[in-house]
Amino acid sequence: MEPRYQIRRAAPADAAAIAHHRRSMFSDMGLTDHLDAMEASFAAYAAEQIAQGAYLGWLVIDPEGGIVGGAGVQMFEWGAVPRVPHTHLRPYIMNVYVEPAHRRAGLARALLQAIIDWARAEGYGSITLHASEFGRPLYEQLGFTATNEMRLAL
Repeated sequence: MEPRYQIRRAAPADAAAIAHHRRSMFSDMGLTDHLDAMEASFAAYAAEQIAQGAYLGWLVIDPEGGIVGGAGVQMFEWGAVPRVPHTHLRPYIMNVYVEPAHRRAGLARALLQAIIDWARAEGYGSITLHASEFGRPLYEQLGFTATNEMRLAL
């Protein structure tokens, strides 16, 4: 990551920027239906979840351009598992996004590394995410592997 950038944790006041990144992420993937409604709904949700500690966000700050990237962890209630028997929470990475003008500067990697470091320090045995075709190479470089998860579209 270039020295001009800094990473900081998100606060409830950052919810609109996080929602904007979420919208842009889906738009980049070609999912364009209902983006206005989704962005507004997610901004309110993110502000509430951050305030409650259920959503943790990391933001990339460019002193000349403000928030230019971010990634988050949603904490899900989940039953204890043998590998991590001491917690009922499961961290899930989401909303990994860097503004186009700031890509190829190592920002997504730095965000993910900050989240991985946090998860290790907190004692979680694993952390999951769903990968887009754009993010998959980076996630694989960081050691993420495909799992046996299955999905039924309803």
